[in-house]
Amino acid sequence: MKGILGRKIGMTQVFTKSGKLIPVTVVEVEPNVVTQIKTKANDGYDAIQLGFDTKREKLATKASIGHTNKAETTPKRFFKEIRGVEINDYTLGQQITVEAFVEGEVVDVTGTTKGKGFQGAIKRHNQKRGPMGHGSQYHRSPGSMGSMRPMRVFKGKKLPGHMGAVTVTIQNLEIVSVDSENNVLLVKGNIPGAKNSLVIIKSSVKNPSKTNEVEELNSYEAINETPVVEETNVEEVTEEVETTIEEETVTEEVVEEATTEEDK
Repeated sequence: MKGILGRKIGMTQVFTKSGKLIPVTVVEVEPNVVTQIKTKANDGYDAIQLGFDTKREKLATKASIGHTNKAETTPKRFFKEIRGVEINDYTLGQQITVEAFVEGEVVDVTGTTKGKGFQGAIKRHNQKRGPMGHGSQYHRSPGSMGSMRPMRVFKGKKLPGHMGAVTVTIQNLEIVSVDSENNVLLVKGNIPGAKNSLVIIKSSVKNPSKTNEVEELNSYEAINETPVVEETNVEEVTEEVETTIEEETVTEEVVEEATTEEDK
């Protein structure tokens, strides 16, 4: 098991060498810092704590500053634990980059969905509305609350309420590309959360060691290359131009002679 924290940037699409289009989500992953290592002896379980997104010391609390000072790093905005890891492979203050993952690796992505506020039963639970005309007086209300007995609303009744802003994990997503220069991961498909929201990328629970074969992406290096200009001799070019001019003048004289003879 391994994991990393990142920030969802948005969605785009990439093409493979064969021309196949793949929708991907761009995740910006700055180097994560191991701020704490938990063991069974001290904490009852094995885990590592990762710090992500540096913030100014002025905005950090003294407790968080003291916590990050132990790892000899700057204050962080987010702290998350990754359980089930081999703690012997990590050291306090170690940096984890996008190179921890490879192209084609299957991962699980966790994020917080967009908040929708207070919504009705139609939008929240995809219920149907009643007739809009003919005096039905039942349009978008939640409907019956339950049976006659025991005269109460049963637990689990789908009613209006707060929608969204919940933690969701999408499993078995594929990493299409790993860009170590720009600290970016391209994940196939969509992931939960709004733009610039925090996401957690971890090894797949159902397929922890699975790595799919990824077709090479189409590179655009050839477009950015400067065109090669062949060196030409100026004298040869001028000679060719003079010969073409002479040929044109001769043809004009022949045409004029032919027209004058026809007039006669």
